[in-house]
Amino acid sequence: MAPADTLLVIDDNDDIRQQLKWALSKAGYVIHFAKDAKEGLERFRKHAPGVVTLDLGLPPCTGDASQGLACLSEMVAVDPNAKIIVITGFDEQKNARLAVDIGAYDFFRKPIDLVDLQVMIRRAFALARIEREAAPDAKTVEQPEHGMIGESPGMRRVFAMISKVAASDVPVLINGESGTGKELVARALHRYSRRRERALVCVNCGAIPENLLESEFFGHERGAFTGAHSTCRGKVEDADKGTLFLDEIGEMPLNLQVKLLRFLQEMSFNRVGGRKLIEVDVRVLTATNVNIEEAMRRGQFRDDLYYRIGVVTISLPALRHRGNDILLLARHFLALHGGGMGKDTKGLTPQAEACLMEHSWPGNVRELDNKVRRAIILAGDSCITPAHLGFEGHPDTAEPISEQPSGSLREARSRLENRMVIDALKQCEGNILKASEALGVSRPTLYELMRKHGITPNAV
Repeated sequence: MAPADTLLVIDDNDDIRQQLKWALSKAGYVIHFAKDAKEGLERFRKHAPGVVTLDLGLPPCTGDASQGLACLSEMVAVDPNAKIIVITGFDEQKNARLAVDIGAYDFFRKPIDLVDLQVMIRRAFALARIEREAAPDAKTVEQPEHGMIGESPGMRRVFAMISKVAASDVPVLINGESGTGKELVARALHRYSRRRERALVCVNCGAIPENLLESEFFGHERGAFTGAHSTCRGKVEDADKGTLFLDEIGEMPLNLQVKLLRFLQEMSFNRVGGRKLIEVDVRVLTATNVNIEEAMRRGQFRDDLYYRIGVVTISLPALRHRGNDILLLARHFLALHGGGMGKDTKGLTPQAEACLMEHSWPGNVRELDNKVRRAIILAGDSCITPAHLGFEGHPDTAEPISEQPSGSLREARSRLENRMVIDALKQCEGNILKASEALGVSRPTLYELMRKHGITPNAV
């Protein structure tokens, strides 16, 4: 059996090892067990497992994570492609994140839920097999096109994942705040796939009225509903032999989630009002800025659909976490837009660069692009200053904090929230979708904020 089908369990607890042996042996994996770091490393080198579960609290230091983290570091050095799932306690969030930074595939909290752990292990094996199969001919995305620029560790991980999974047909879920570039990742995955000669069809699930969404997806027959004067193909049919990208899938209503799941399982569907079964061949990519796991706990997103679309997940870092990428992107946008606007802008002043680095970027890369475009127009042929970028009078600096602030923290936060919503609506000329993207929130959240503060688009 290939290494990618071999599982290594490293845990000092006899009961847990027996529990996992009983639960996982039925899945068809070749399973090896180890009770401490030394034995775990020996078996890791000998059997080259595709997936490892590693308890961080290993002897002789079961009270802390030192042995587990040291073992993890050595395994990553031996085989960086192994998918290592660390097992942590509820109070070990910091160690879990440190493990992921070192190179762990993911972490799982105790107490162990066998069903959830099996799903995570199955997804890890699927990714290991994809990487193994794609390795000989996968294209390297050293300098991705479509505007993806970055040198930060988070973006390097994104580029590496694109290189590994683009050539396969595996479904990919792209996570990230609004404005981080989720559609750019989808376009790169399509561009470097075997389907690149066919269409990439994009659907924004949050921008289409709920009563029209099914027809938009699957099309409709003539007479299917009032106003259906002719037969119409849907987006799924348009994407046949190509790629279907479903943006903001977290906002899809539950009734359509059921129909999407059925389509993904069978790759066939009926148009609205139709009886003929239509078969297609599409690769499905999805994206969301919603916390899907939280939505599942609230009953707003189906677990089975999540497991179907999220075989591989690519998480885009927020711009505020990308360090010097902020200046790299600003200079890129300056060079990209300057000539097209007929301006010979001289660059950014040190003060402007400092403001860019200090800003929290709620709208992420999209907000940065818009600020640079605005600054080019205002600066003309001179250097860009903070004022050109809109930082003078910005909510972060407009009202300096006094030595004795008035009101409670809740009141101060409410005032800031009110001002940011009004500013976003003004900048976007009352366009709710654009304003929500600039603020980094969903449209329903923006509507709720407007209701809370008594703001209407026409009043700003």
